Amino acid sequence: MKIRILIGAAVLGGLITACASGVPIESTGSLPDTESANSILPWAFVLNDPPPDDAEAPDPDEIVSVPGSALSMLRSDININNGPPDWHPDGHPTMPELVARGGGEGVVACGYCHLPNGQGKPENAGLAGQPLEYIIQQMKDYQNGLRRTGELRMGPPAFMMRIGAVTSDEEARAAAEYFAAIEFKPWIRVVETSMVPVTRFAGSIHQVVEGGGMEPIGIRVVEMPEDLRRTQLRDDASGFIAYVPEGALERGAHLVNTGGDGRTVSCTICHGADLRGIGPVPALAGRSPSYMARQLYDLKRGNRNGSWSDLMDRAVMNLTVEDIVNIVAYTASLKRMHHLCPCNTNSCKINLLVVTT
Repeated sequence: MKIRILIGAAVLGGLITACASGVPIESTGSLPDTESANSILPWAFVLNDPPPDDAEAPDPDEIVSVPGSALSMLRSDININNGPPDWHPDGHPTMPELVARGGGEGVVACGYCHLPNGQGKPENAGLAGQPLEYIIQQMKDYQNGLRRTGELRMGPPAFMMRIGAVTSDEEARAAAEYFAAIEFKPWIRVVETSMVPVTRFAGSIHQVVEGGGMEPIGIRVVEMPEDLRRTQLRDDASGFIAYVPEGALERGAHLVNTGGDGRTVSCTICHGADLRGIGPVPALAGRSPSYMARQLYDLKRGNRNGSWSDLMDRAVMNLTVEDIVNIVAYTASLKRMHHLCPCNTNSCKINLLVVTT
């Protein structure tokens, strides 16, 4: 049985921002139509805007480099067929062939999208430090058609479905062993604010519109590169900034740590007191809020039906759009935690990557 999604939308500065602050995203066991996800979470399920009329194409013959790297190359050499540019080879183990160049037919280099150090970007998963068993299981779910996306028009998630379907068990294990062995380094700076720069969508991420001014953040997360050029050059040492609504961290902490008075289930039960994962259960701390929001939506809508997914049923069944924003804002802000407590007292040793404006 398919159940209607009850949602409102407001247009803010030309961008559609979900505004169902207290309205649940209702569950369905079937794949939602391709428009649903973007209409509800347009800031997470990103559809690229047409390029501006005055946009200039990058010069393919430009010699490019990034800070802290001795490497330089032609811009045209940065393409998926060549694998990822390894700007900082000392920052990760030697990449196996699958990660650096790709595998069998249709299996492209993992490091091109997920980056050589596995940090990932808003449009895809950060794999570094995730449990070996978890990564392998997710690839099996892709192979078996049990992990899907609610927005087939968004390139990276749909692309991953196609890659996962043709990835062999041996290739999946090789990638999992590589990324699981790398320490994840939180690189998202979370900023609470009421106003954000006007952005457009390009490359499946938010990009600031030059001269576009500011607009209300509404109920959304606006995650963008700290340095757009470095991100476009696939520099795996250049992180991101995530603008979140004022008060989101406190509200998210309440939901994550206590279950929000029955609205959800405390994430720490399965993901660990520090949210860095337990056994095959994945880490949440410091991960991309855009990516995390897509996973909560897809779990709720039944798009992720693989092993262990049913363990999330109680956690997601009553979540609203605002809940998702608050949860992913909070988990993204976590750098390293020695003790987790919802009381917000000085006895808690929570280290947050957060700035309040």
